[in-house]
Parts: sequence; C-alpha cells; structure tokens
Amino acid sequence: MDQKTLLEGLNNLKIFTGTSNPGLAKKICDYLEIPLGDAYVGRFPDGEIDLKVNEDVRGADIFLVQSVCPPVNENLMELLIMIDCVKRASAARVTAVIPYYGYARKDRKDEGRVPITAKLVANLITKAGIDRVLAMDLHAAQIQGFFDIPVDHIYAFPVLSSYYKGLGIPDAVVVSPDVGGIKIAKAYSKKLNIRMAVVDKRRVGPEETEIGFVIGDVAGKNVIMVDDIIATGGSIVQAAMVLKEKGAKDIYVGTTHPVLCGSAVERLAAAPIKEVAVTDTIPLDDRARPLGKKIKVLTISELLGEAIRRIHTNQSVSALFV
Repeated sequence: MDQKTLLEGLNNLKIFTGTSNPGLAKKICDYLEIPLGDAYVGRFPDGEIDLKVNEDVRGADIFLVQSVCPPVNENLMELLIMIDCVKRASAARVTAVIPYYGYARKDRKDEGRVPITAKLVANLITKAGIDRVLAMDLHAAQIQGFFDIPVDHIYAFPVLSSYYKGLGIPDAVVVSPDVGGIKIAKAYSKKLNIRMAVVDKRRVGPEETEIGFVIGDVAGKNVIMVDDIIATGGSIVQAAMVLKEKGAKDIYVGTTHPVLCGSAVERLAAAPIKEVAVTDTIPLDDRARPLGKKIKVLTISELLGEAIRRIHTNQSVSALFV
C-alpha cells in the first residue's frame, strides 16, 4: 500500500489524550500528520473528573492515548471516562493506547490474600467499552491474556537498540539485571551482535532485592544494562555496584518506563552509572533534574504512531519487530 493510499485511509482516524502524557500524544499526531483531537479534561470543585469531546466522533476510529502512571488512580479514571464518553458519542471503534500500564506488578497470587490488580484493571478497561488495546512493554507479558479483546503488545527495543548501536560503545556486553529479563537481553545481544550476561537477583520485599552473583563475563567490558522499568531504582543501582565489583567499565542503563518514584533519582545520581536512557512513555518532570546530562530521553512516538497507522489500516503490527 503506497503512502498516498495510507494517508487517505487516515481520514476517519482521531486521536485524543487525557492529562497523563499530552506531549507524547502530540508527537504521535505530528508523525501521522493529523491534528490532536479537541477534548476538555478538567476537574469539578469536589475533585471529580469533568470531560467533554469538542468534535464529532460518530463513526470514527478513535485512539485514546493515556499512560496509567502517577498519579495512577487519576489517570486510570480519566481513561475509563474517556472510553465511556466516545462510546456514547457513537465512535465506530475505540482503542486504548497505553504506553505505560499501571498496576501490572500484581499479575498473579504469589502469596495468600493478595489481589491480582493487573487483571482487575484489564476488566475495568474492557467493561468500560474498549474494543482493543495497544500497550508497550508490559511488566508481565501474560497480561495480554487478561483481556478478552485484541491486544497489540509492542516493545521499545527497536528505539533503544538503535540508540546504542549509534553510540558505537566498544567492548560492550548486554546485561539483564535479573533472570526474568533474559529474553529481552537476548534480543539486544542479537541486534547489537555482542555477548550478554545476567545478574542474579532475588526479591525479598516489595521495594527490596538481594543481589546474588553475575552469570557471564563483564570484566573490562562496557555494560549496557536493559530493563523494562525503573521504579525505586534499587535493583538497577545494586546491580551496577555488583558489576563494578566484577570489573565492569562504563555502565549504560536502558529502560522503557521511567517511573522514578521515591528516592530513585537520588540513587541513580549517586550510582556508578554513566548514562540512563529512557523513553517518553511517562513524562519526566522536575524530579529528574538532579540527573542532569546523565539521563537521555528517547521518543517512542514514531513507533506508536506507526502501530496506530497499521491498526487503523488493518496491517500487521508484529512486522515492526521482524
């Protein structure tokens, strides 16, 4: 399908956003060369969310861009209300574009008397009336199965790997900070044509991990440590310290979702890490200022924009990662 046909096919495509990440939504629209949908998202005096779409959406293919990032409950509720709004306005199809899916940590009952919040949120989004979901780097891949509707799960891997390839880091090795990240580390290793290593990590609490040992050779190597999320930064910082003890040279950290809660920024600033590369699935505010030039923000707007274009025109999304 040629470019002209694709652009003609976008006439019925509309993108709206809440307040979680309007900057990313605008970049996606710029890539697709369409205007961002006109909608008002505000608050009533008592704090309830007030929302109105200011343009006709009847029969349109709607994409709602909303990260479920802090403030998590506010942003999740905005998404649910946006879905209800456009469904009641007779949209033909509604897709939730969720760059960061919150409440993903609890994806199973790993002990007694705990909820499975990842499934609960999937139920809420589905019951609100959504037709399909486009998500990026879910904390657990099985969350796709929590939805009884189509889910396109895409990865920031092409953006981050392209960035590191461009840096041309000599004597590099890809490192996963835990055993659970081996699969994505293998993808980076293959793409960058370099070896990989793994840091053995055992979780001893919700915000605390215990580092075991390093599997693989990192002595005298520059490390590219990849993960899907940096929350408190504890795991990444501990892994970086162990890697330094094992003789690693410069340590680069690449992650998709910069949650950066608690004392994460201070930990990263003091850690033996040369650079932290993140994407704009979650907007960085003044919290990241102490990191200065140590943090690099890469946009995933073109990747999301192309995925949206392919969904709208019924083309393969998985082909983006071949």
